[in-house]
Amino acid sequence: MSKEKHFRVDFHAHIIPGNFPDFEEKYGDNRFPTLKHTCDCGAEIYKDGKSFRKIDDNAWDPKKRIAQMDEEGIDVQVLSPIPVTFAYWADAEKCLELSKAQNDFIASVVAEYPNRFVGLGTVPLQDADLAIAEMERAINELGLKGIEIGSNANGKTLDDPEILRFIEAAAKMDVPIFVHPWATVGVERMKNHNFMYSIGMPSETALAAGSLIFSGILEKYPNLKICFSHGGGSFPYVLARIDQAWESWPNIRTTAEKPSHYAKQLYFDTLVYDPKNLQFMIDKFGTDKLMAGSDYPFVLREIPSGKVVDVMELPEEDKKKMLGENAVKFLGLNKANYIKEPVK
Repeated sequence: MSKEKHFRVDFHAHIIPGNFPDFEEKYGDNRFPTLKHTCDCGAEIYKDGKSFRKIDDNAWDPKKRIAQMDEEGIDVQVLSPIPVTFAYWADAEKCLELSKAQNDFIASVVAEYPNRFVGLGTVPLQDADLAIAEMERAINELGLKGIEIGSNANGKTLDDPEILRFIEAAAKMDVPIFVHPWATVGVERMKNHNFMYSIGMPSETALAAGSLIFSGILEKYPNLKICFSHGGGSFPYVLARIDQAWESWPNIRTTAEKPSHYAKQLYFDTLVYDPKNLQFMIDKFGTDKLMAGSDYPFVLREIPSGKVVDVMELPEEDKKKMLGENAVKFLGLNKANYIKEPVK
């Protein structure tokens, strides 16, 4: 267990506006997610005419989540949209409209509680020009600190030229990117047992990370800041196999070095639950590339953020980095703006 009181940042925390825009009614398309309040303390997200997920008011009420953060010892949450709201399948202009509404909301929460929250925006990833323009607005006008993107856009992986144009623009602007799985590979075979969350998402994340590496963009922009959620899913565990494929089939090589060389440039959250899994990641990538994140406020979340770090026998300096300091550096924050009281 951690012996010191460390500054703690929950890098992986989702939020949705309580007055989420009703695009189903506006555009006559029930594929758009909608929010139907069931009481003062809860709501349901609907999509495709049926309930997608039940949520509590901590999903949109910053006061409720601050109370929980205080209970759990979390100093700062990094707010990002819920992936179902990406809506990359939609007309790009409508997706941009939805992105702007969410980015404005997240910026308003950060402005109201600037010492407790940091914001990540969303963009219409299916259209690089619109995505880049909204990234510029989110960062330069709204003051958000990065962009969350899905693991694919309408089946196009992260090595797609249109998506790479956006990622390249983020690299040039030094904007951090957070990749979250959505529209997972093999979803049609995962209708039972909630496998989409427990198996589909980790597999999807591995596909996204592998695609990014083979795109060559990490070779071109070695300082690109990009983090994969859920500990990179299954990616760390199949990386040796990806390397072996690169060695075995010279015709598939798109980079000068094998994939594991570039994987060391990636960041990951620590949401892997098992200390042995986290130790495996530390051995692979080091403690400088790992950031505690909980997946707040959903049922699979870790309570508190960084619990798996706390229980490990590690130098306190390494715990300090993973629990908060790495996120501060990754997002370019001034830590002094977020400390409520002296850290003991």
